[in-house]
Amino acid sequence: MAEFCRAGRARAIRVPPRLLSAALVLASVMVVADVEMASPLGYARGTQAPAGSASRREPRGRSHSGVLFKTSDNCMACHNGMTTASGEDVSIGSSWRASMMANSARDPYWQASVRRETIDHPGASAAIQDECSICHMPMARTEARAAGLEGEVFRHLPVRPDAGGEDRLAHDGVSCTMCHQITGENLGTPASFTGGYVVNLPRVPAGPTPGDPRTIFGRFEIEKGLSAVMHSATEYRPVESPHLGQSELCATCHTLITRALGPDGKVIGELPEQVMFLEWRHGAFSREQRSCQSCHMPPVAEDAPVASVLGVPRKSVARHTFVGGNFFMLRILNQFRHELGVAAQPRELEMSAGRTVQNLRTATAAVSVTQAEVVDGRLRADVTVENLTGHKLPTGYPSRRAWIHLTVRDRGGRNVFESGALAPDGSIRGNENDSEGGGAEPHYTEIVRPDQVQIYESVMGDAAGRSTTALLAAVRYLKDNRLLPRGFDKATAEPNIAVVGGAATAPEFTGGRDRVRYAIDVTGHEGPFVVDVELRFQVVGYRWAQNLRPYDSIETRRFVRYYESMSSSSSEVLSTSSITAR
Repeated sequence: MAEFCRAGRARAIRVPPRLLSAALVLASVMVVADVEMASPLGYARGTQAPAGSASRREPRGRSHSGVLFKTSDNCMACHNGMTTASGEDVSIGSSWRASMMANSARDPYWQASVRRETIDHPGASAAIQDECSICHMPMARTEARAAGLEGEVFRHLPVRPDAGGEDRLAHDGVSCTMCHQITGENLGTPASFTGGYVVNLPRVPAGPTPGDPRTIFGRFEIEKGLSAVMHSATEYRPVESPHLGQSELCATCHTLITRALGPDGKVIGELPEQVMFLEWRHGAFSREQRSCQSCHMPPVAEDAPVASVLGVPRKSVARHTFVGGNFFMLRILNQFRHELGVAAQPRELEMSAGRTVQNLRTATAAVSVTQAEVVDGRLRADVTVENLTGHKLPTGYPSRRAWIHLTVRDRGGRNVFESGALAPDGSIRGNENDSEGGGAEPHYTEIVRPDQVQIYESVMGDAAGRSTTALLAAVRYLKDNRLLPRGFDKATAEPNIAVVGGAATAPEFTGGRDRVRYAIDVTGHEGPFVVDVELRFQVVGYRWAQNLRPYDSIETRRFVRYYESMSSSSSEVLSTSSITAR
């Protein structure tokens, strides 16, 4: 028998000899990991720490343990360096580190958007920061609330290598001990939405007694000896629970209802900002029991360990890649890594962006063009777009959009027609909302002119009925023709996921697909004609970035600069098709 003592309190734990040697290895690995974490994360030269923050900071690079949470570097020692029998690297730590989950607090667009809202509503700044930190700085916010305080955003910025205390918890984003401590309480109910996750509080007000284990949930049953080793190293005891693999867990932060504010700071309405869980629940994927995790944390094909120290090969280990659609922000994080204090290595972010693009190109949508013919000097072609995902496409924050880019070339290869071209500045040619602002492109069943573009998007409207990109001014959607998931019945959809605008009555716009007719005048041109179609996707639409320009703050100016420097690569092609019309 070996005795592990923590903070002067001895607890006798019976540990098999092989686990005792593993514990010694674990201790040495954690020391090495702590030394490695002392390397600079990088930050903008000349940036000053927030006023009054020195008392909250710990020595450079030190791991942080709060009342409820520990930072991810406490977990890296045992959950990196994991490979399958065939040699595939399935490390949890490095995969997560290069995801948007890990970088939720560093996201420069989120920071700029929060700053904009606090400028628009200065009297509600504290409440806005508390609300916006729920899911982007969840550990720091949860600990603040446990102490009777409000969450904050800008007090924890910028991300710096010498950060400590609650700043370090904030910078760690959606981290290991955050998700794995969320209980199954209320999951899937409205009470759990908008960051309504439940984390058990300590049993005593001053915090847990040293050595008193906190529950950490996982998908696998861990034998008692290995559980003891984990507890001795981290003070967490693993408990198997199926809710870690359920969509309802993701719904806590991916079903957000936002309350709009008037000039006096009072609530004037609310908006379903992003409700992909509700979209999923109304479609075929939920009935087929295809969870969020099945796509965004795809399982390893072969048996794999979940730990590098005495890891036992297990079936269907979930990859912690959190692959989604935000390739643009991953590239920005890599390009401006020193300004944003990014911890992931350049190669890790390159791989993460690559996985994201691959996912977009293979698992999100399919476009096809059929029945192309020329009759009486007019080329007619039907374009069908299919949504392959389990939610609307695009989904998530309303800045995202997808659209059809179609070109027609004559016998000599000359352009006869083009709709939906992407300009170098990130705008869509022919889209009046990009060029002028204040409007919304209609949903089309037929397109006959180059300035008509089929854009799948949600456009927010304020109390006066004007389109807006100000989240806290929005009380309704003026348009929502985002592609529906398969099995989605728009006639029975609840208001929070309803189709809005012309698509609501368009018979071609149904669950899983949309069809658009192009009728193009080709008089005076000689065929045959080649019709090329691509479906494009953009994470941050041009107008969303440009509307930050009037705001005079570090965060808004910085993001506009980032956007302008990378706008030509702000869009990716999801699917292509081509046909010849004679």
